[in-house]
Amino acid sequence: MKNIPLFVTQEHPCSYLENEIARSVFIHPSYAMTADLYGQLLAQGFRRSGDEVYKPYCRHCTACVPIRLDVVKFKPNRSQKRCWGKNHATQVQVKPAIFEQAHYEMYLRYQASRHTDGDMAHSSPDDYIGFLGSSWCDTRFVELSINNQLAGIAVVDQFADAWSAVYTFFEPSFSDYSLGVYAVLWQIEQAKQSSREFLYLGFWIQACKKMAYKSNYQPMQLLLNKQWTEMVL
Repeated sequence: MKNIPLFVTQEHPCSYLENEIARSVFIHPSYAMTADLYGQLLAQGFRRSGDEVYKPYCRHCTACVPIRLDVVKFKPNRSQKRCWGKNHATQVQVKPAIFEQAHYEMYLRYQASRHTDGDMAHSSPDDYIGFLGSSWCDTRFVELSINNQLAGIAVVDQFADAWSAVYTFFEPSFSDYSLGVYAVLWQIEQAKQSSREFLYLGFWIQACKKMAYKSNYQPMQLLLNKQWTEMVL
């Protein structure tokens, strides 16, 4: 992976931690990305947003820590077992990562109910699919239905040795089903059944409530000093 062109963004207010300044390093968009290459970059702490591949590159902060799970070693806690049981009748259908109007409208309702301080609730169809989809990655939209009603979508990237959880959104009226948790549990189980070793969960940020939940999945592996280290908190 030598000679991959990179560029560093300007500094800007951090989206996760108050009073922090953030910046990122991106793979230059002129570089021909492939799923295999991205799988290698994923193991080095990179993530994708649409077709853009990046990782945090902040001057004075290392709060964003890449996290993954060894799916064979994962042990659900009591709350996760309850969530799995509550969703015993949830229907799952794996679909191509293409635009569907019903998915998009649910995404807008989810953003409006969960992230009222952001502009994602006003995403256009192109913004929506440009954020979740990819022209070069093996991505799936995992459709969750309850009582034959569309309830949620988990977006998953698939690789030879791993899956990567990209994003999950759901119908606000089904919030009692903890579909965000269920989506991760489902991905762990399916990755294990398909002989994948890891499920990548993005970045763990201990001081940020909406990112700290990832430590609920144990034992976790954190990328520290360029080495994946297993930890139990």
